[in-house]
Amino acid sequence: MKISVLGTGRWGSCIAWYLDKIGNEVVSRGLEDAPDFKQLYETHKNDYLTFPPSIEVTSDLKYAVERAEVIIISISSQHLRDYMTEISKFNLDGKIFVLCMKGVEEKTGKRLSQVMEEFVDTDKTPVAVWVGPGHPQDYVRGIPNCMVIDSKNTEVKEKLVNEFSSDLIRFYIGTDLIGNEIGAAAKNVIGIAAGMLDGLNMTSLKGALMSRGTREISRLIKACGGSEMSAYGLCHLGDYEATLFSPWSHNRKYGEDLAKGVKFEKLAEGVMTSKALKKIADEKNVDVPIVNGVYNVLFNNKEIKEELGKLFLRDVKSEF
Repeated sequence: MKISVLGTGRWGSCIAWYLDKIGNEVVSRGLEDAPDFKQLYETHKNDYLTFPPSIEVTSDLKYAVERAEVIIISISSQHLRDYMTEISKFNLDGKIFVLCMKGVEEKTGKRLSQVMEEFVDTDKTPVAVWVGPGHPQDYVRGIPNCMVIDSKNTEVKEKLVNEFSSDLIRFYIGTDLIGNEIGAAAKNVIGIAAGMLDGLNMTSLKGALMSRGTREISRLIKACGGSEMSAYGLCHLGDYEATLFSPWSHNRKYGEDLAKGVKFEKLAEGVMTSKALKKIADEKNVDVPIVNGVYNVLFNNKEIKEELGKLFLRDVKSEF
């Protein structure tokens, strides 16, 4: 299968490496002036992996889009709209888009597949999402994991799961696009809260955070029209180890560094996602204390200890 992966960051490069490894014809496309692209283009390596010669690295967007049967996008979720403004200039009929980002658009509160629907006719150009746990550092060492592909188009998601599954990644067919998108985005916000606990030497509270966080996000998913059980699947709870505990998690490290007063230089998707989820929760009148606490720290200059403390000083009530 001819696949183009748009985005040469940590996850985009891993996806290109993986899909080449299982036998596809892969092009990796990045921005010409981006440091991660320059490194891959000049050396076929980055800090995580080495591309084989079979992967073509290019900055030519037109070429990457027009050659592909499947176009995978792995960029910052908040830049999807601008990116699709450029991509939609090309003929996209018959191509399949797969979104490998975990976020919600901050300005609109829209899920990323909803943003895509503003640019493509999904009857002609189906859109799928690829979510779940995993880090490039593990995959390149041969450590397997499980992930989910979901779409409104049943035939497309079944095709992708069958084509992409291997001994390294076992894919499941998603049955709740809303839940999988909201759950995947929300785990990054919970990851920031987990990092804050690490930074305050309160790591033992992460068990409670996991339990209450999953319940909180299940309420939000249900209010959005999805299945609350999705919060307990691979998109959210199943991704907690990689997001709340892993030293490689950008969102966890962001929260830890924030608590320690250290500047974090890399992308943490959960920052803007907290803003988007608060917007959705307010509109739908859903109680999301953890999301609100993270939002208040990031955007209302509240003290981390104060906001985390509120989570444990709430009114007494039954667990479920």
